[in-house]
Amino acid sequence: MTYVVTEACIKCKYTDCVEVCPVDCFYEGDNMLVIHPDECIDCGVCEPECPADAIKPDTESGLEKWLEVNTEYAKLWPNITQKKDAPPDAKEFDGVDGKFDKFFSPAPGTGD
Repeated sequence: MTYVVTEACIKCKYTDCVEVCPVDCFYEGDNMLVIHPDECIDCGVCEPECPADAIKPDTESGLEKWLEVNTEYAKLWPNITQKKDAPPDAKEFDGVDGKFDKFFSPAPGTGD
């Protein structure tokens, strides 16, 4: 098992989760975070820290796409280990459906 970041993170990109991760397995894209599944130790401390409820265990049904997204982009995006301010419009996008098709960016973030 591993944890994955899901669509709820897109355009919200809260980074409370990276601050508590003991193994620094988060990677930053332009408008979301992902977890490297081979680095995640399945401790679960990140899940309750996410204000957008975007982090889920990959054992939940229907998350296969998100495991693929996390796996692919963790290899491409820079590591992030420190909390940053959320985007100014994060609250506007919290809870919005269909964000992957409308807003996902494959561009990397800045990392630490």
